[in-house]
Amino acid sequence: MSQDIRDAFFEQMHLLAREDASVVFLTADMGAFALEAFRRELPGRYINVGVAEQNMISVAAGLALSGKKVFVHSIIPFVTARCYEQISVDLSVMKLPVVVVGMGAGLTYAGDGPTHHAVHDIALMRSLPDFTVFSPCDALSTRAACRMAHSAKGPVYVRLEKGILPQVYNDQDDMALGMKQVRRGQDVLIAATSNMTHQAVLVADVLKAKGIAAGVVDVLRLKPFNENLWHPMCRGVRLIVTLEEHSLVGGLGSIISECHGLRPSCPVMMMGVKDRHSVEPLSRELLQEQHGLSVGAIVAGIEQALDQGVDNGSGIKR
Repeated sequence: MSQDIRDAFFEQMHLLAREDASVVFLTADMGAFALEAFRRELPGRYINVGVAEQNMISVAAGLALSGKKVFVHSIIPFVTARCYEQISVDLSVMKLPVVVVGMGAGLTYAGDGPTHHAVHDIALMRSLPDFTVFSPCDALSTRAACRMAHSAKGPVYVRLEKGILPQVYNDQDDMALGMKQVRRGQDVLIAATSNMTHQAVLVADVLKAKGIAAGVVDVLRLKPFNENLWHPMCRGVRLIVTLEEHSLVGGLGSIISECHGLRPSCPVMMMGVKDRHSVEPLSRELLQEQHGLSVGAIVAGIEQALDQGVDNGSGIKR
């Protein structure tokens, strides 16, 4: 399905709202073309609270306590970090079924600088008890994340890309599993999420031409992480690589490293946004290069790790 990820989410939410009169949508003065049909058809359930994200979370909590299924929406740093206390106290502590929808995962808003870069949100949101965290990579998984968020009994965070990305999932995939093995390979297993899954596929193609068989796994649900499905995928590989457009601190790499902490199998090399702010007004591609997330840099890093014999049993490579 070739569709903008943002449109896919909001169209699916609109369909759910038609069927479920309890669905209410709150936005902090952030619109989208795909939201217009919802606003026109269900004006009483579309509420723009203005540039007041902290208040939006508390309003959502009140609506949830009155039996509503609430979706809240803004750019990721504004709907997570800016109102983290309200999310923690009003949603997490009370286990309320509010869906926090964050727009612009990773370096989507590259040129807008650190105020708009969404490279700490996974670390923030997965640390909150009872939160489920989704990070879809294509339109189909985005629609599935919306449906699963709607049916969840507790709070949910969905981090969304912008734009049209290649299809990874199909209608036969069981997306409730939270991940999918996109490619198989016995040398390297690359775990990626969001837009980096597509980068991982390109990397696997380059490695294949070099005689290195690389598998690729897309992680749709970051929390709870499906360890029972993940561990069998790792058997026999020489190196596990985590790839994400998120800080190396607290993201997918941390999730998988924690997962392997008590079950050492092979080294884990984490590739992501370095532990610093990117203040330069650069394009997304140039920022990816700075953080070693271009296809060439990823391939070089994997080759170097394999050449250094990281398959000798243990160690975390960063």
